[in-house]
Amino acid sequence: MSEQGRGQTNHSLDNLCVREEIEAKEELVLSPYACFSSRSQGREKPEPPDPVRTCFMVDRDRIVHSKSFRRLKHKTQVYISPVGDHYRTRLTHTLEVSQIARTIGRGLGLNEDLIEAIALAHDIGHTPFSHAGERVLDQLVPGGFRHNENSVRVLTRIERGKFGRGLNLTKEVLDGVLYHSGYGEGGARAQTLEGQTIFYSDKIAYVQHDIDDAIRAGLLRIEDIPRDYLDVLGYTHSQRIATLVTDIIVHTRQQAARKWDRLVRVTMSPEVEKALTGLREFMFKNIYNGPFCMAEKDKAAVIVEYLYKYYYSHPNKLPEFYQKIAKEEGLAVGVADYISGMSDTFCLAIFNEVYVPQFTPGFNFYRGFTEE
Repeated sequence: MSEQGRGQTNHSLDNLCVREEIEAKEELVLSPYACFSSRSQGREKPEPPDPVRTCFMVDRDRIVHSKSFRRLKHKTQVYISPVGDHYRTRLTHTLEVSQIARTIGRGLGLNEDLIEAIALAHDIGHTPFSHAGERVLDQLVPGGFRHNENSVRVLTRIERGKFGRGLNLTKEVLDGVLYHSGYGEGGARAQTLEGQTIFYSDKIAYVQHDIDDAIRAGLLRIEDIPRDYLDVLGYTHSQRIATLVTDIIVHTRQQAARKWDRLVRVTMSPEVEKALTGLREFMFKNIYNGPFCMAEKDKAAVIVEYLYKYYYSHPNKLPEFYQKIAKEEGLAVGVADYISGMSDTFCLAIFNEVYVPQFTPGFNFYRGFTEE
């Protein structure tokens, strides 16, 4: 290519702004109830917009490339260190939530980039050993510990980004992460419909895939599940997810179609939601809080509790980064940050290193140290 040609190419690239094209397409394609990238509330630290990616696309990429996201592959979903490659981990759960949420989002005309960013980040602050670890830290840390709040903390305080501590994500992503959890009446909801989509997608994903894993583990048979729930949702894994996803899309679209109803929310029909909450309660009673899972969770809880007390008594053993947090925000915070970021495997390794006697090379228990 000639110098003149190269110059023309560079000039055209300099004037190219793919992001603006994507934002313009959002205005044409998305529902008026969607969260438009061009109208984001912004970041805590202002930064220049990316020429190719929207703000929510940037957030998604920062989350995917974070260390905390990669550690999800070694964090427990339900079963502690299961034998077999087909049981869910916190990472595969996250991916299933993302898939379900994006399907709902497309059916509702919502911003899929925002949905994906929230989905990928929603459990990034989960402890090792699932809710067993969370329960221990909640009891030990002054003020309590909740994984959704910790996810926001990891994203804003623990992870390192180009501007120092935190990934400097948009307020919409952080809001969706904060309000993804819980199922109580009258609880706070995410501000965006994209965040509300994650709230439901999380429940759809874990209830259904935990049934699948429980059957695989021999802890549950499909015949054990009350027929009242299965008659509504379906008798197979795919049928139940399809029913729930379709119901959310249809019911929310019907609500949006009533022009007088300005406060649109992502929601289900009463019949389907009743079946989902009933199925969720059944799983809590028979699986999550059942004898098998609770026995394993009790073991895991001991590990987390002992490590917390060890580092609280030996703060000098904390990595330098967490020692600094301990000095700035208190020892309990520094210890909780360190332990909550551990994967299951790393937590077990540290516990063994701290509490399990180690074999000393060259030592013979009958003769003492050998000459070798």
